[in-house]
Amino acid sequence: MHGGWGWGWMALMMVVMVLFWGAVIFGVVWLIRSVARGGSTPGGASVSRESPLEILDRHFAEGALTPEDYRARREVLVRGFPEPNGTPKDKPLTAPQVVERRW
Repeated sequence: MHGGWGWGWMALMMVVMVLFWGAVIFGVVWLIRSVARGGSTPGGASVSRESPLEILDRHFAEGALTPEDYRARREVLVRGFPEPNGTPKDKPLTAPQVVERRW
């Protein structure tokens, strides 16, 4: 039968093929779900849930910023860059909050 392989080998190869394609499909579904939940993509950076002010506060608390740097950067985030005449612009530079989507 087909070069001496027999039905047993054919059945075994069919089971292995079904397990392989099942693992491929499971991996693709798992990857799509992890990216949709806000996880990082392979080779990419994860999305931060902290606001720019929270990040600035954390860096100051860790000692990465001097008090003068902290005050200057906080002023820029809250009030925006100053105009050439020294008055701040109307819009602050804080980014909009990330909204988590559930599919």
